[in-house]
Amino acid sequence: MFLLDYLDHTIKKIKAQAANALTLLNLSLGAFAILFVLKDNLKLSVLLIFLAALADRFDGMTARKLNIESELGKQLDSMCDIISFGIAPALLLYQGILFEYGAPGALFTILYIACGALRLARFNITENNGYFTGLPITAAGCILTLSYLVIPYFPQQFFMFLVILLAILMVGTFRLKKI
Repeated sequence: MFLLDYLDHTIKKIKAQAANALTLLNLSLGAFAILFVLKDNLKLSVLLIFLAALADRFDGMTARKLNIESELGKQLDSMCDIISFGIAPALLLYQGILFEYGAPGALFTILYIACGALRLARFNITENNGYFTGLPITAAGCILTLSYLVIPYFPQQFFMFLVILLAILMVGTFRLKKI
């Protein structure tokens, strides 16, 4: 009897932390992406950011499926998202092209990160009603990351414009239906 109770309790604990484990995987992949940007291995950083997006997609799905959504999980997810889809893609694009603009390139990189943080903070204090207000940081981060792959095909100014546009869209007040 004791062994079955212990096993049941252990399974419940693992189940309760499954979504948070995926969220922390998202964070880890984003942190590694940043480290690889610093080591000038930008292509591996791109891959890690997209893997972080997969982990981010499955953490929420897991929480809903197992009925383990929590305020802690929501806050943790936002903190991890600012790393994986705010800082990592911004540094990737900065290192890939924006550094050539000097101070304005750095300023727009920081603007993107700040707008992402603001967007996440606003998300955390609003009611979950089936809609996003503004462009989700995950989408913005994936677009920014994907743009790294087309650097040779677009003029440099395009990337400065893209960073500003995504920053504005993240803090915009338009609504998008959640999928």
